[in-house]
Amino acid sequence: MSERIAIITGSEGGIGRALILSFINAGYKVVGIDIFPQKNVAESGYDYYCVDISSPGEVKDCFDSIKTKYSTAHIIINNAAIANFRKHPLEITPEEFSKVINTNLCGTFYCCREFLRINKGESFGRIINISSTRFNQNEEGWEAYGASKGGVVSLTNSLAVSLSDTPVTVNAISPGWIETKDYASLSQSDHKQHPSGRVGRPDDISRVALFLCNEENDFINAQNIIVDGGMTKKMIYED
Repeated sequence: MSERIAIITGSEGGIGRALILSFINAGYKVVGIDIFPQKNVAESGYDYYCVDISSPGEVKDCFDSIKTKYSTAHIIINNAAIANFRKHPLEITPEEFSKVINTNLCGTFYCCREFLRINKGESFGRIINISSTRFNQNEEGWEAYGASKGGVVSLTNSLAVSLSDTPVTVNAISPGWIETKDYASLSQSDHKQHPSGRVGRPDDISRVALFLCNEENDFINAQNIIVDGGMTKKMIYED
């Protein structure tokens, strides 16, 4: 595993941090990418690039640098996303809507494309796109985010078919409620509404990602794995 290179975008967030630590602990060399300056303490086996993934030029330059340093990459986890601009459809501006799509959907595609370029010729490859249960279930005011995550699922399906003549598999993970800040402050009702009896943690996502990256799991392809404690299967009626 020490020779496997894993690229993780959105590395400065809660899920991103869990992914980084899990893959380092599993023996991967990890490259983190985020738009924010690095704030997390650097770990052994970890490099960091500050990149706006909505810019295809910045993404290409970043992956050129990765190729120069490591010559290749084996895994990319597209976790970077923005989830602001929760507004009524009549209030969100075209610029705000486009910013979400350009980052969450277009940025994911740019990173996939550059990853495929530097992975070419390898006998192993994994693309994991982090979507959201909001691709299918949503609340008011989340049109931009929901549309972007629906697009990520569709992109995952299309890429898997397009790459059928390569060793690269393409899957998505759709998290539900994953608490990345103050887990101890959650109420019993927060936990009990989940069929699993608790709110999710970032490690719940990283364990699925590690499983998908197992070389023997190459028959799992073009799937969207929902990790939400069963919430999307629960019928909810207001009292």
